[in-house]
Amino acid sequence: MKKGILILLAMMLAVGLLSGCSSPSTPETPEEQSEEVGDAVLSIEDDFGNTINFGNPPEKIISLAPSNTEILFAVGAGDKVVGVTSYDDYPEEVLDIEKIGDFNGINLERIIELEPDLVINYGDGVTEENERLLEAGIQIAGFEPESLQEVYDTIIKVGKITGHEDEAKELVEEMTSQEAELAEKIEGLDKKTVFYEIWHEPLMAAGPGSFVDELINRAGGENVAADADGEYPQFDLEQLIERNPQVYITANDLPEKTADSIKERPGYSEIDAIKNDRVYLLDGNIMSRPGPRIIDALKLIIEAIHPEINN
Repeated sequence: MKKGILILLAMMLAVGLLSGCSSPSTPETPEEQSEEVGDAVLSIEDDFGNTINFGNPPEKIISLAPSNTEILFAVGAGDKVVGVTSYDDYPEEVLDIEKIGDFNGINLERIIELEPDLVINYGDGVTEENERLLEAGIQIAGFEPESLQEVYDTIIKVGKITGHEDEAKELVEEMTSQEAELAEKIEGLDKKTVFYEIWHEPLMAAGPGSFVDELINRAGGENVAADADGEYPQFDLEQLIERNPQVYITANDLPEKTADSIKERPGYSEIDAIKNDRVYLLDGNIMSRPGPRIIDALKLIIEAIHPEINN
């Protein structure tokens, strides 16, 4: 599992767009396989080359990331979820599901006691824990989407393996339609340079290859960290000042972090986003979960970059 995204999810309380010439992503359905429940195998391949097979949809599922939990509920498989992390809080029904750990560690013994048919990881999981689960006869699927298209693909796969592929396809169609509507809203608007703060001590940015970077681009922004080293790199203050973003975005992940506290940081007064009061703190849960609400995240970034569309 990538260290950067773990920091992003934990620190943003989750575990915690389109430019004028862009076009919305087209959902890609995984290769068609037999789906006749009970007679043939429900089969998918996860993001790490593992094949997951079921003769019937799994009756008990444990989700080890809020984004995967939201996908399960969105496609209609929420009633099969018997365990989630302590950071899961959406939809409201999740609050009543047993908590079996967080990104600092899971209660492996309790997971095995619950006898799930399927455990869904964010990323490829921990090798030793995976081995224990497999020895107990529990199948594991791992997903790590870092783009809108990969989120769509993950939704389709989760829908398929849980016996809800039709619902998953409907959801993806709705999301791509919303994506297209947002693209139309910002068509022809001037691009703005943007910095997205993942963390502040040390300063970390949303870099190339991250889903936040893609959302910035699709929102009609130009990510000043687009050439940084990795998805969630450290970013020097001097470099931030030099690149002088017009818009500064981060998550409302800490009570003490406010627009005013950001403006008061040493050196920040030289940045245009600070001078022009263009600092935005967005919903940390929505911004950190590559799942069904990623279109909401796109909308939030669009409104930060182009507030004029709401006038």
